Amino acid sequence: MRLLTWLDWCHVVRLLPIADPEVARVAPTLTREALLEAIHCVATDGVIHRGARCLRFVGLRMPLLVPLALVLWFPGVIWIAERIYQWVSRNRHLLSKLFGCKNACAILPARKRHHDGGA
Repeated sequence: MRLLTWLDWCHVVRLLPIADPEVARVAPTLTREALLEAIHCVATDGVIHRGARCLRFVGLRMPLLVPLALVLWFPGVIWIAERIYQWVSRNRHLLSKLFGCKNACAILPARKRHHDGGA
């Protein structure tokens, strides 16, 4: 999430941690289990995007991610991206132990933003 705050130059995304009580108001249909499985975003029209589809939706709104988001629109690519996202999500704890943040987190500090209270 820290990286998304830095990529969001136009301040189009508001990040809510799973523990934030506002999550229940913004997305009452999402269970805690669903939120733990994948990243979700709620569009202004109420449509909920999840996993790779969320990254594609958000990517179109962040200049540096637009090329990736456009690639995800090619036929069949989103299907592959969803499978990769699911695998990474299922194995995120193991991947974190193997690769972890290490010194990268110190290089990229949390970005303070007024509309969501920070990273």
